[in-house]
Amino acid sequence: QVQLVESGGGLVQPGDSLRVSCVASGRSFSSFVVGWFRQTPGKEREFVASCRSSGSTYYANSVKGRFTISRDSAKNTVSLKMSSLKPEDAAVYYCAAGSRSANTLRDPSQVDYWGQGTQVTVSS
Repeated sequence: QVQLVESGGGLVQPGDSLRVSCVASGRSFSSFVVGWFRQTPGKEREFVASCRSSGSTYYANSVKGRFTISRDSAKNTVSLKMSSLKPEDAAVYYCAAGSRSANTLRDPSQVDYWGQGTQVTVSS
């Protein structure tokens, strides 16, 4: 079993940067694919970014070039650096992990473990 706990959400202005982080406990997730999803009220949870154990990264088109995902397998952490934030980036951000290392985690059905979420608000 893996427990994921996010931190780092908050209120920022458009154009600002923010980093959200996630720490895993329970077992090493060095072989897992890890990533981030986000969700706003009334909408489905959507893929944001992911990182395989190989270091390969994947991004949603809407965040490509603005967001950067990174992981530290020794510390069991994964972070998402968000830059040039827009009001439409506001959402609850969820850390996610999948045990099948070949997956990209783009599909929520590939996720085995979810964090509880952290709120990111982008408003002037």
